[in-house]
Amino acid sequence: MSVNQPVVEPATPISRVETFAHTGFRVPDPFAPRQRPGSSFVNALLATALFRCWHILLFFAGWSTLITVLNHHGHKLFIQPTLLTVVGTVLGFIISYRTTSSFERYNEGRRLWSQVILASRTMARTIWFHVPNAPPAEGMSEQEAAARSLIEKKSAINLLEAFAVAIKHYLRGEDSIYYQDLYHLVKFLPAYALPAGLPASPTDNSVFNDDSHNRSPVSPQTIVTNSFSSPISENPYPNGLSSSGRQPTITIAPISSVLHQRNSNSATSPSSLPAPVSIGAPGKRSSYYNGVTSPVSANLQKEKERMILTRQDENYLMPAHMPPKYSVFDLFPFSLLVKCLTENGKDVKGKKGARIRAKLRNEAVSHNLPLELSLYLSSYIASLQNRKICDVPTTNTLLLSLNQLVDSLTGLERILTTPIPFSYSIHLWVVTIIYCLALPFQIWSTLKWITIPGTTVISFIFFGFLVAGEEIENPFGYDKNDLNLDHFTHSIIRNELRAVTSTPPPNPTRWAFVPENNLLFSNYTDERVTPEQWIARGPNAMQRNLSQF
Repeated sequence: MSVNQPVVEPATPISRVETFAHTGFRVPDPFAPRQRPGSSFVNALLATALFRCWHILLFFAGWSTLITVLNHHGHKLFIQPTLLTVVGTVLGFIISYRTTSSFERYNEGRRLWSQVILASRTMARTIWFHVPNAPPAEGMSEQEAAARSLIEKKSAINLLEAFAVAIKHYLRGEDSIYYQDLYHLVKFLPAYALPAGLPASPTDNSVFNDDSHNRSPVSPQTIVTNSFSSPISENPYPNGLSSSGRQPTITIAPISSVLHQRNSNSATSPSSLPAPVSIGAPGKRSSYYNGVTSPVSANLQKEKERMILTRQDENYLMPAHMPPKYSVFDLFPFSLLVKCLTENGKDVKGKKGARIRAKLRNEAVSHNLPLELSLYLSSYIASLQNRKICDVPTTNTLLLSLNQLVDSLTGLERILTTPIPFSYSIHLWVVTIIYCLALPFQIWSTLKWITIPGTTVISFIFFGFLVAGEEIENPFGYDKNDLNLDHFTHSIIRNELRAVTSTPPPNPTRWAFVPENNLLFSNYTDERVTPEQWIARGPNAMQRNLSQF
């Protein structure tokens, strides 16, 4: 048979068996344009710096109008424009540096989230493909040993998804595990008594409650009332929202501790992990969740238990996405009262109130759940080492991926807990205000009535950069320009991990020798030779075809 002789195609189509039979995952395109142009314009306007500094622009427009009118009526209220060039140039450089510093934090946050995605992909692929099944113990069948290994692998990969979701809630100040996208991934894990990972302020005892859905504080007893605007579906978190797209109305009241319990009578377990938690009596309705928080000086080695909800109570889990809604307190001059009212314990609605409450967490509010999950992933790797299941390169890859996850968590905490120094920020605002106040006096002699729009435009340039820099300084919240953390955790990490585990590791003897792989050593697309036919021809024929490239 000649090498270049074409192969006759079979009359019937070739079927592929056991080769990636999953149907894939359809997710909305986050970069697709919105369907309603009007809504798109409104959202674009809300995302600009104009919406955040419009009241400042109104003030300077009024100020420039006053100076212009007085000059027009004979009052000589103008000065030489010498300072306009000198101070304006310096101020422009300083504001540019301020905005650049904020953008670096924004870009660093995105880079660290990319590292979380990379480490999750690497670790999941290594676990699923390179960790062999444990040999059966005495009296255990091969089938049971394979099933146990599969459960271990899938549980560890689910913890990778939980790690990313926990980071998302952790950075947003949404503590506890009782969220639709997190609870089912970690409810079976006992809680470590780890210290808070974020700074705290003892001045605030308020709850993260915004509008119809409230955030749970870290250490409160939580009362969940049966007042829903729409019930959550039985399968609670395919998209992190209820089936109707609306979010439940949950009333949360702080009492003494969160949905965590410290088992003060239990001793430290000698094993690598705490003993499993005990589940309450099935079928018993829990209208509230009791918990007792031990003092800070308590032994951190003691175990901590999580309340396991009944199937009925799982309908009351908080939504995965809880952005605060706009209110009148987001508008000037009412926004000036937000900080004072919030510090006095008032529940002020709106986005600004939510941001201030996030900064005024009490000392127990930031339970470091992502760090907890890293300990369980580390215990899985340690178990593989103790049982001598994996070779050294595989173990090193797993440890490297885990270190990348913890490194990303630490970097994200660094961004969140290292604000721009207050003295620098306030001095920049003061200098900018003084410059814009003096601006009409310097440009009146040249621009006359155009002084009013000129001052307003220049004020917008300077203050626009200032407020834009402050907005992207913390890119992990719910602002229009913040990072889309839900897209990272739901549309990328969750779907990719499910795709990895949707089929057994493919066998190369199956996918490499299928008849469809008929362009292996061919120069022309009109010659289709299957792998089995190349085997019959021998390696010399393969090499001859390769030499023709």
